[in-house]
Amino acid sequence: MNLPAAILVGVTGRVVHVKVQGKGSFQTSPAFKEFAKEMFDRGFREFSVDLAACTVMDSTFMGTLAGVALRLREVGGALAVKNANRRNFDLLRNLGLHNVFDVRTNAEEANSTDDPLHSALEIEGSLSRSEHTACIIEAHEALVDADPENLARFKDVLDYLKQDLRVGVAASK
Repeated sequence: MNLPAAILVGVTGRVVHVKVQGKGSFQTSPAFKEFAKEMFDRGFREFSVDLAACTVMDSTFMGTLAGVALRLREVGGALAVKNANRRNFDLLRNLGLHNVFDVRTNAEEANSTDDPLHSALEIEGSLSRSEHTACIIEAHEALVDADPENLARFKDVLDYLKQDLRVGVAASK
């Protein structure tokens, strides 16, 4: 079954719940980042991200998770990931993100029954190409902040994106 990409959100008490359906990617990252910023600005400091229906994540989405977690950590908050399938669990561990937030697998969450009512985020935003590129850069920089070993993995990607952003900005002037 191939679910369309969606980010479902809800709040119970002081906890923000996020449920990722389909692929967590560069396409869903901007909406998630903006929602997380809005919730952070409203005073929420606990985020629970459910990956039970997330088939796979790309580096931009994982970097967005890391960026949110790092920001929460600065103020004593936390982000927890639950219901990660084996592939997503391994992806997060390989990038050292298990050191930034708690990651639990499907098996560890088998008895979890909390599923707050969720609203869907608008994925197709009105970001310009340069704004979208800046979001991707920020996500990859968060991966490097989370684990300096990630610089070797993403240096070429960051260099390319930064150059692309400079060219795009120059062309729009």
